[in-house]
Amino acid sequence: MRVLLTGGTGYVGASVLDRLIAKGHQVTAVVRTADKAAVVRNRGAEPALADLSDGTALHALATASEGVIHLASPGDETSATADKTAVTSFLGALRGTDRPFVHTTGVWVHGSGSTISESTAMNAPRLTAWRVPLAELVRRAEGVRTSVIAPAVVYGRGGGLLNLVAAGPRTAGNAPALTMVGPGDQHWSTVHVDDLAELYTLALEKAPAGSYFLGASGINPTVREISEAVSRSLGLSGRVEPEPVVQTLDRLGLLGEALLLDQEATGDTARRVLGWVPERPSILDDIAQTRFSAAL
Repeated sequence: MRVLLTGGTGYVGASVLDRLIAKGHQVTAVVRTADKAAVVRNRGAEPALADLSDGTALHALATASEGVIHLASPGDETSATADKTAVTSFLGALRGTDRPFVHTTGVWVHGSGSTISESTAMNAPRLTAWRVPLAELVRRAEGVRTSVIAPAVVYGRGGGLLNLVAAGPRTAGNAPALTMVGPGDQHWSTVHVDDLAELYTLALEKAPAGSYFLGASGINPTVREISEAVSRSLGLSGRVEPEPVVQTLDRLGLLGEALLLDQEATGDTARRVLGWVPERPSILDDIAQTRFSAAL
């Protein structure tokens, strides 16, 4: 399949790109610079220079494709506007073709919950609230085989939010401890980046129109468990210290608000509908094989 991919040089997108190429798809990767064009070309994709705000260019690229996977986001105050431009351009190009369009949201949109599933009501933190109506727009689109994936906290390949955990403040003294994100008793739903890449590929290939999948492994450790594992990797012998909520919010802002959510999700729908089988090491096993820099 000729696939148009945004975000192909990002943390998740690079893994999705590799998986698509491995499965024999021909990938055109949207990039913004010549340097990034060289990166995706070296990975086996054909680069296309365009910006997420350029709806005309994105429409033309999607028209020439047999399917689209949209992962890119500026990650700043322009994200909502840029994402809406990209989505409407892609849907306009694919309308009436029944070609696949895989869009990205995130598990945080459901807020806290101990049994989060695809039917759980939306209660998004301010950081991701803009994603909710856009995902609904995608799912309601007619004449396009749309699907939406909501990734959990992504880890693996030495990337993702684990680096933020490792970069947390240390307490003073001869036996310093790693400061956790918040009290540490909140759970994080998790997924390995390569398992997530497989989910995107499966959705592209066979997800029914209007589908919604949580990209979650079903393993939901507490932030304390994650932080203790990172602390051991840093040579701090598993020592951790809770952080008052107000300090977490001061330190991390809106991201801190999202990371304080207490979430447990399974991802069972993707297993049942798509045959997705997360098989990479759990987040705690992955941390045990990762060496974070003590200088972070």
